[in-house]
Amino acid sequence: MTDQSTGPRAGAVVPRPDAPGVDPAGYAYLQRLMLEETGTILEPGKEYLVEARLHALAQREGCASASALLEALQTEEIPGRLHRWVIEAMLNGETSFFRDHYPFEALRTSILPELMGRRAAVKTLHVWSAATASGQEAYSLAMLILESAPAFQDWRIRILATDVSESMLERARAGVYRQIEVNRGLPAPCLVKYFERSGQDWKVKEHVRSMVEFDHVNLARPWPALPQLDVIFLRNVLLYFSSQARRTILEGVTRHLRPDGYLFLGGGETVLALDRTYESIRVGKAVCFRRKAAV
Repeated sequence: MTDQSTGPRAGAVVPRPDAPGVDPAGYAYLQRLMLEETGTILEPGKEYLVEARLHALAQREGCASASALLEALQTEEIPGRLHRWVIEAMLNGETSFFRDHYPFEALRTSILPELMGRRAAVKTLHVWSAATASGQEAYSLAMLILESAPAFQDWRIRILATDVSESMLERARAGVYRQIEVNRGLPAPCLVKYFERSGQDWKVKEHVRSMVEFDHVNLARPWPALPQLDVIFLRNVLLYFSSQARRTILEGVTRHLRPDGYLFLGGGETVLALDRTYESIRVGKAVCFRRKAAV
């Protein structure tokens, strides 16, 4: 759903015709910065993306271009405010409510009923939306569980939603979305039931927001304490990390995912080439991953 990537996520980014081009030295510095600070890879040939992502920040800082901004960046100690803002700008995430539909349908029709039976004795369910961006994935999970409310009555449901971007987390905690955002994937009945008007925008109702705990986690750095998890959504994230970073992240996933828990990745992402302890499971039209049973 949302991700920590430096690749385009809202359709193609069209370079501005008046863009002067990114200086090679500045681009190389940004590549190293993104890799060291976030673990993500900024591939060669993405200068147009840098121009698009940093244009507004450059203007705000009084710089004539993205190259001028990157030049100024190199005069600042790490970590400084400009470094933080540049990284945040490069990590702006693309996400939407109930993105791709099929993983949520798999949860509703199969996985949640199965977990309800397996966890009946403890009546506890832990779900993690990693790289949650502005929160639509986490709130989609909350609404999905609320739609199954009679089945989960008296349960302790914990939805943990994390991201590397503090600005995205601030948006997610507020739970306020523009009309164009609620038009993307959110069923009309859910809008009526779980949102309220906030000026020209829509705000997630308090009882839904209270189900989600938002926190800062940099997947490329040591993770804070996490509970044992029943479901992990790590969608559209691994694709943009280095191979070593992917392995490290999956080691963390394995430590925190219950042996009978489910891992959801994005389309085209897989763990099978990196960790043979997992197997792919098809649930309806969705593909997810589970750890192989011990033999």
